[in-house]
Amino acid sequence: MSQLERLLLTHIRAVKLDVPVAEYRFHEKRRWRFDFAYPDLLVAIEVEGGTWTNGRHTRGKGFEGDCEKYNTAALRGWTVLRFTGDMIKRGEAIKMIEEALRC
Repeated sequence: MSQLERLLLTHIRAVKLDVPVAEYRFHEKRRWRFDFAYPDLLVAIEVEGGTWTNGRHTRGKGFEGDCEKYNTAALRGWTVLRFTGDMIKRGEAIKMIEEALRC
């Protein structure tokens, strides 16, 4: 688990939300996993690391693979919340997660 993922879990616990399932596999054939998920609510959380460092998720092949994963999840009814490290650190991520779980 990355530092950003651990920080987000700390925020989730601090506001007393249920702890999500980590590394949740949502597809029966593909090896796709969400960083965190609330499967009963079909809410997934993805921590997008490396946004400013040319990480795998921001380069061509990785970005395209993520698009396929997120689009497939959407077609299956999932709401996928994506957060950069800065969004987590500023507290924006936890506010959006709280809002999503209230709906």
